[in-house]
Parts: sequence; C-alpha cells; structure tokens
Amino acid sequence: MSTTARRDVPPDGAVAEPGTLEGAIDDYLTALRVERGLSHATLAAYRSDLADFAASRGATREWDRGPDVVLRYLATRRPRGRPGDPGLAPTSLRRRAAAIRGFYRFAFGEGLIPIDIAAQIDLPRMTRLLPETLTIAEVERLLDAVDTETPVGLRDRALLELLYAAGLRVSEALGLDLEHVSMDAAFVRVIGKGDRERLVPVGDVALEWLRHYVDGPRGPWLAVGPAHAGRGGPLFVTPRGIRLARQQAWSIVRVAAARAGLTERVSPHTLRHSFATHLLEGGADLRVVQELLGHASISTTQLYTHLTGERIREVYARAHPRA
Repeated sequence: MSTTARRDVPPDGAVAEPGTLEGAIDDYLTALRVERGLSHATLAAYRSDLADFAASRGATREWDRGPDVVLRYLATRRPRGRPGDPGLAPTSLRRRAAAIRGFYRFAFGEGLIPIDIAAQIDLPRMTRLLPETLTIAEVERLLDAVDTETPVGLRDRALLELLYAAGLRVSEALGLDLEHVSMDAAFVRVIGKGDRERLVPVGDVALEWLRHYVDGPRGPWLAVGPAHAGRGGPLFVTPRGIRLARQQAWSIVRVAAARAGLTERVSPHTLRHSFATHLLEGGADLRVVQELLGHASISTTQLYTHLTGERIREVYARAHPRA
C-alpha cells in the first residue's frame, strides 16, 4: 500500500507528517481499515497501543533505527511488583507487543524503514489460563433461576438458553435479527469475528423458549420501538423496543447466577465455554466444535481439550476406589 493513501485522521484532527513515526502509524491504521476491514473499536485499540509507544522516551527519534527503543519500551511496561507501578497485565503486554510488531512488519514491507525490526521483537510469553466453565447441573440451575412468569424473564430465559445451546458470543446473540433464526430448520445464522458467517444448530429446548418469547412479549415491545423494516427487527429487545445491550446481557447472567447460588464469577462467555466443554466431553469432534464456535484457528479450540482433561481427572479422583 502506498504511503500517500488517505490516512485515518487522529482524534485531535491533526494529520501526521509523512516520514515520522506518527505518519507511519496513520498509514498502518489506514491499511488495517481498508485492506483488512477491521472495526472502528479494533482500530481504536491499535491506535491507543501505538500512541502509547509513540509517546515513550526516544520513540519519535529512534523508531526507525533498530529494535532497542521497542525493547526498552516493553521492558518499562512489564509488571515489577512495585507499589503504584503494577505495569501491564500479561495479556495486555502481549497484545501491545503484537500491535507494535505488526506495525513494524508493515513499515518494513512498505519501505518506510531499512531494517526488519519486527523480526527482532518477540512476543512476551504467558501462561494460558483455562476458561471458567459450569457443570451441566450448574448450567441447569442457572437457567432455572430465571423467573419466567414475567415477560422480561421470558426473554432472559430465551437469551440464556440460546447462549448455551449454540455457544454464541454475547455480541453475536445480541446482533441477531429475527430473520437470522430458522425455527423450522433449527439453526441460527451468525456473523462472527472478521464478518465470518456460520450456521449453528439450536436444540429443541432453546427453540421452545425462543418461540415463547417471540410469540409473546417481543412483538408488543418491538411495536413501540424504532422501525426495523425488512429484516424482522432485532431478536432480543427491551420493553421499549430497543435492541438489548451488552451490559444488560451481562446483568441478566449475573442476576441468574446469584439466584442459582453460583458464587464463582459467571459471564455470558462462561456459557460459551461450557457449551464447548460439554460437547467435547460428550465425544464431539474437535473440528466440529471449532466450526460451531467460529474459531479461525484450531489451536484456539484445542484449549478446551486440556480443560476436559482436567475434568476427567477430577471425576476419576472422586469416583475411582483406588484414586
């Protein structure tokens, strides 16, 4: 991509000078937006990470000379255990290093720098934490804790059932329109990360709760809200007819978890993790689970094989007479 391409304008409205670190960062962000189609939120995260690097000592003078300025910057951001200087969390530090390395890979490829600095930047190693999951019995307690005698409770139960039955990310579930759900064919059409589309089957129990909600309070709620012509409108809405927000979905899960007596931290993603774990424990093929979850890489899905191994050891230790 040419460095003369239109830049993403920095938040303050200023346009960075060509040949500077700020100018190169703007070119990189433009490439990410135009060529890779990254979302506004993702671009904002990249800009924030790279702006922090650009503001570090010596970055504007030394950014194109070698890796020392990058390595020095990452060293200052590592956790040191000092009061008032906790540093970045391991995941945040690795993400920032990845953003900087991606930027330098772009700069070298475009001829903005004479040496391949990216090849000399290693991502910080970190321990991969296993995701929190619920047992099947705990999931049932969570779902049953919702008061379905109220219209709002009916919607909440339908949402939680779908999150667990299809293993959806909360953003995927909340982004569904009615047209994305096929009650007869028993599947939902999901637009996941990177605008990748997938069809995910939905079980009979979740479909039944969805029917109760769609045939019940959803219609009157949608009627009082903004018009959504042509697509059937959002699937999950508030009583004012507005698409349910992410924060509201988190609150629904937390309230249900508290009522169910689940003291561990439970989030919408916990149901997605539990969905994958229970499938693998039931003998599902790893590649099938990858497709259902919408993972671009099988390595992401393989995390759950370690988790199920831990569950197997727990069950063995509890049940075997010589364990």
